[in-house]
Amino acid sequence: MTIQHTMSAQQEQTDTVLEVRDVTVQFDMDRGESRVLDSVSLDIQRGEILGIVGESGSGKSMFASSLLDAVVEPGILTGEVTYYPPDDEPIDVLDLPKRRLRELRWEEISMVFQGAMSSFNPTTKIRTHFEETLQAHKFDVEKGMERAREILSDLYLDPDRVLDVYAHELSGGMRQRALIALSLVLEPEVLVMDEPTASLDLLMQRSILKMLEKIRDKYDLTLVFITHDLPLVAELCDRLAVMYAFEFVEVGECDTLIRDAAHPYTRALLNATPNLNTPVKDMDPIEGSSPDPVDNLSGCSYHPRCPIGDKECVAEDPDFYEVGDDQQAACHKWERSLEEIPLSTQAHAEMEGEQ
Repeated sequence: MTIQHTMSAQQEQTDTVLEVRDVTVQFDMDRGESRVLDSVSLDIQRGEILGIVGESGSGKSMFASSLLDAVVEPGILTGEVTYYPPDDEPIDVLDLPKRRLRELRWEEISMVFQGAMSSFNPTTKIRTHFEETLQAHKFDVEKGMERAREILSDLYLDPDRVLDVYAHELSGGMRQRALIALSLVLEPEVLVMDEPTASLDLLMQRSILKMLEKIRDKYDLTLVFITHDLPLVAELCDRLAVMYAFEFVEVGECDTLIRDAAHPYTRALLNATPNLNTPVKDMDPIEGSSPDPVDNLSGCSYHPRCPIGDKECVAEDPDFYEVGDDQQAACHKWERSLEEIPLSTQAHAEMEGEQ
């Protein structure tokens, strides 16, 4: 299943920074071939904040790793990932020599992983992490450290304090912000963030989100923000791409998807999202479980859990349907979904209010 990429004249003028086509990741297991990313295609636009959302195990982190050709062995990555520098020829990310790939991962596309504590060497001061990164990429260390101090300040950290301590001497929120600063010190075009706030309290999560928006604008960044927390990204992102069972099922502008989600899974995800105003007894969990990556289901991957699925859904894997302007859903029954799967009024209002 692939997203339709026939674009209007207005869409053709949009500046694409990353183009993903038919990317698949599979592992050969004793139980059989396991697909953890299934022929996904997506365009990421320069300067946008794109949220990738879905349940745990849906393929979000594998998609992030694929963008940087960082899938660990024995995973097998196939397809095309094309990076478009602002003033240079397109780059085939999956066909780069190892040395050039190492350069690209920090200098052009950088990534922040979940768990800042494990990302820092506990025996090395924060300053050394910055200096060694600059040296490894042959950047001017003095100028690079000036940039590091500026970014740390932009993230409301005191450079004099943070640079001269070890990671364990910082709080979780401070470590995460220091890691974001480290990922930006080589002036990348794209920052991929995989569950960067998962271990932080709600107040710190919101604080970091507000900082990210400012950082995006100041440093002309493209942000890819990966999370299972839909309300979190609803406040931050320009567009959302919803993943289910190792593929994208709906893509569109953030406010549109929150208001008029067309795929039954997206609507179910919205209705299952906890919020402060809805009693627990009124929450609507998604029945069933996601498919095993070894299972090779026919038809739509969501049909075993879908309340409106029928024989067509079992027999035929849906392509993306144009639901509206800049919104696509991989569902044969998307029109019925709008009518027959009502959105929780309270959750919907709360997330719209956050925007």
